[in-house]
Amino acid sequence: MSATILVVDDVDTARQAIANSLRKDGKEVLEAGTLREARGFLEMDKADICVLDILLPDGNGLSLLDEVVQMATQPKFIVITAHGQIDYAVEAMKKGALDFITKPIDIKTLKKSIERAENLVAMRRELEHLRSSHTSTSKFVVGKHPRMKIMIDLAQRAAEASVSVLITGESGTGKEVMASYIHQVGPRQDKPFIAVNCAAIANTLLESELFGHEANAFTGASNKRKNGLMEVADGGILFLDEISSMPLDMQAKLLRAIEERAFRRVGGTTLIRVDVQIIAASNQNLKLMIKNGDFREDLYYRLKVVDLDVPPLRDRKEDIPELVGMLLRLSNMAIGSNIQDITPRAMDALMAYDWPGNIRELRNTLERAIIFCDDPAIDLHHLPLDITQNYTS
Repeated sequence: MSATILVVDDVDTARQAIANSLRKDGKEVLEAGTLREARGFLEMDKADICVLDILLPDGNGLSLLDEVVQMATQPKFIVITAHGQIDYAVEAMKKGALDFITKPIDIKTLKKSIERAENLVAMRRELEHLRSSHTSTSKFVVGKHPRMKIMIDLAQRAAEASVSVLITGESGTGKEVMASYIHQVGPRQDKPFIAVNCAAIANTLLESELFGHEANAFTGASNKRKNGLMEVADGGILFLDEISSMPLDMQAKLLRAIEERAFRRVGGTTLIRVDVQIIAASNQNLKLMIKNGDFREDLYYRLKVVDLDVPPLRDRKEDIPELVGMLLRLSNMAIGSNIQDITPRAMDALMAYDWPGNIRELRNTLERAIIFCDDPAIDLHHLPLDITQNYTS
């Protein structure tokens, strides 16, 4: 849902010019010519952003900034001032206004300020959504970007159909979160979700980890039977992260198990049948690995019934405000803090940064900021130097 913008100005032509320009951009806009009209909209919680002229026929617009403190939802204010009213602008900023713009209004400058306000509104909504939800937070996959919307739709369809899924993308883009989302929105949500990092298991042990082994099946094996992770995941989902690190001989065994929906434990002869949805993930170019003989082409296409390519954060910056809201909430829960806001300039710095470490880096950045923040909101000086050094307000 987009933010609703209230334009407050007693000069009809000026107010209508701003409102019409915003409507052409697809914005939802309300108009008020007096303090009383504006107050009515705000008391009914109809506006997320307020573009406010200070001098109105029935009073000083700055009084609204004092009044909204008592309201459940506080809109973001952008104050319009004439030359010679700078003292009013300074007072407005002290009262919590997001920005001020002097007349005559440059519409591009105003729209930039509105965009900043929309980012903060999106973050606030995500925090409220998480705070009021009783659902596991791993279910929330943020996606305003067109590629993310398409991918979320594909993920939901893959969940319903219980087909194999291949998730690709750079490190830190949230591939395991997407796999968990598929688990939670599909018919297997009450069954196990078993995540395996293939790169973290020695090649010699990978087969016994996945398929299990009989007692004393090989040197170093225990004298008791061990169930493999594929058996543990029966009825649910087996998530194979960093599938590219799996050796070729193990790839062949995995392919056979997927196709037959059955396997034998190491050292065993009994065929064990399972119902498991396989989700694999990789940050490597698997097609290039196939070309170089490092990955089996038949396994690639068996896994790629549905292909989800998670875009890097630098290509979906419109999702950052909502991600910040979600990650602030999760970090507060993990650390035991209560930082609920971020200043506009700090948000601008996060939006300007390219995030080579993707969502993982954003999460770590916010956790660090929360630890060092003794203020009501995260500000520039709470962020790492590599994020702030190239930021210009």
